[in-house]
Amino acid sequence: MRTDSSPGDLPAREHLPATDAGTPVLDVVIPVYNEEKDLQPCVLRLHEHLERTFPYAFRITVADNASTDTTPQVAARLAARIPEVTSFRLEQKGRGRALRTVWSASDAPVLAYMDVDLSTDLNALLPLVAPLISGHSDLAIGSRLSRSSRVVRGARREFISRTYNLILRGSLQARFSDAQCGFKAIRRDVAQVLLPLIEDTGWFFDTEMLVLAERAGLRIHEVPVDWVDDPDSTVHIVRTATDDLKGVWRVGRALATGSLSLDRLARPFGDDPRDRELTDVPKGLARQLVGFCVVGGLSTLFYLLLYSGFRSFSGSQVANALALLVSAVANTAANRRLTFGVRGRSGAVRHQAQGLVVFGIGLALTSGSLAALNAATSEPAHSTELAVLVAANLAATVLRFLLFRAWVFPDGQGGPPSPVVASHRPPSSPAYASAARHGQDAYAPLPQRPPTPPAPYDTARYDTAPFRAGEAADRAWGDSTMQLQAVRPHDHDHDPRNPR
Repeated sequence: MRTDSSPGDLPAREHLPATDAGTPVLDVVIPVYNEEKDLQPCVLRLHEHLERTFPYAFRITVADNASTDTTPQVAARLAARIPEVTSFRLEQKGRGRALRTVWSASDAPVLAYMDVDLSTDLNALLPLVAPLISGHSDLAIGSRLSRSSRVVRGARREFISRTYNLILRGSLQARFSDAQCGFKAIRRDVAQVLLPLIEDTGWFFDTEMLVLAERAGLRIHEVPVDWVDDPDSTVHIVRTATDDLKGVWRVGRALATGSLSLDRLARPFGDDPRDRELTDVPKGLARQLVGFCVVGGLSTLFYLLLYSGFRSFSGSQVANALALLVSAVANTAANRRLTFGVRGRSGAVRHQAQGLVVFGIGLALTSGSLAALNAATSEPAHSTELAVLVAANLAATVLRFLLFRAWVFPDGQGGPPSPVVASHRPPSSPAYASAARHGQDAYAPLPQRPPTPPAPYDTARYDTAPFRAGEAADRAWGDSTMQLQAVRPHDHDHDPRNPR
C-alpha cells in the first residue's frame, strides 16, 4: 500500500459550467491487450453513440498494454481517421497501470473507462457520468448486481462475481455492490488525489480505488446496467481471482494497521451539513460516546478477567494495578483508533503516555475504593470486591472520557479536515490564484459539443504500416507509466483519409 503523501486536498463538488470552448468534458479510456479483432468495431460503435447522444465534447483514448499483435496499428488507424480518438502505448501490461497513466495525464474533468467487448449497454454511459458533471458524486460505477439490472452470463461467472463481492463486504466492509464491472467513471480532481494512493496495477485496481474512495468519505454513484457476457473473453478467471484475494488481504491489513492514513484526504462536501459549524453542539460527540462506551465495556470485561487471573497469585492491590495497567494500554489504543479516529503511528507514544496519566487517576480511584473496603471489613468477599471495582471504574470511565476528549485527543486532531476552496485548476496555476484572491469560481469552462449529425464511417481497409508509439518507443523504459507519448496525427484536417 502506498504511504506517500497525496497531491492535496479534494475540492468541494460543484456542477461544471457549460460553454462551447475548451477541452473535452469526457475522456473514455479503453484498455486493450491483443484486441486486434474487437478494437475497431468497439471504437466505431462507441464513437457513433457519443456523437448521437452525448451533449458535450468528448475523447476516446485507446490504452494499449504492450500488445504483441496488430492492435497498435489498428489503434493508430482509428486515431488518424477520427478526430475524437487518440491512443497511448505502454510497454508493460496491466489494466490498472494503463488507467492510472492515462487518467493522470488527461485534461478532461470527467474520466471513464469500459472494456473493449462493450458487454455493458452504452445507454448507461450518460447516466454514469451525469452525476459527476453535476457535482453530485465523486465516482460512478456500473452495477450488474442491482435488482433492476438485466444480465446475461453463465452460472460460473455469476457465482464468482457474487462471492467476490460478499468477501469485500465481509472483510473490507465495502458497501458498493459490484467492484468488477468494467464500466466506471471518476472526476479528474478526485483522481489526482486518489490515484497516488493505489498500489495495484492489474485487475484489483478497481476494487482498491473504490475501497479507498469509500473509506475517504467520497460519494460513489451506482448505475444499474444491462450486461451480456462475452464468451470469448481472454480474462484468466482463476489467476485474476487469486490476485484479487491477495489484494483484499493487502488493503485490509494496511487499513487495519493504519499504515495508509486517509485522514489527509479532505471531505469534498462543500455543502455537506456535517461540515457546518453549529453552536452548542460538540462535533462528533454522539459518535464518540457510542465508540467510547463500546470500548469501555470491552475494556471492563478484559480488566475483570485480568484481575481475577492476577488475584490467584497476588494481593488485591497488586492484581488491580497490573490489570488496570494492561487494560489501560489496550483501552488507549482502541479509543485512539476507533473512538477518536486517529490513524497511523504519529503521536502514538505521546498518546500512550497521556493515557498512563489517566490510568494513574483511575488507579487512585479504584485503589482508594479497595482501601476503603478493606478498612470497613477485614476479609471482604470476592464478589464484593468486584462490585466495588465496577462502581469505581464507572466513575473513572466518565473522567477518562472527559480527559481523552479534552486533553489526549482534542477536537480536530482525529476528525475530518476542513473543506477547501473548490477548483478544477491546479492550485499552482495563475488562474487559480487570481480567482482565489477575488473570490471567484475557479472552475474551468465545460466545453459543449454542437449538435451535428454523425458522418458516415468509411469502412475501406487501411494500410498496416509499422506503428511506433512516438518518441517513447525509442527510449529505455524505466517507468512506462510516466513516459508516454500520444499516438495521433498532428493535423487531422489535412488527412485525405479522414471523411470528416
